[in-house]
Amino acid sequence: MEAGELKVKLTAPPVEGEANRALVLYLAGKLGIGRGAVRLLSGETGRHKTVLIEGLEPPQVAARLLSEGER
Repeated sequence: MEAGELKVKLTAPPVEGEANRALVLYLAGKLGIGRGAVRLLSGETGRHKTVLIEGLEPPQVAARLLSEGER
């Protein structure tokens, strides 16, 4: 994390929403939640996106993402 933002590099091309779908699937998998609990709120066509993670508090999200990165 850098300046309150999570940087994720995806290999999916930014065509017809493929990168957005890949981001949702990636986050859901890393957090251990269903993909329906991850929603893209803004940034559909941009590089910077805002997502909503339902069912987890921000500290839980951060802890899960950080612990995944250390494995």
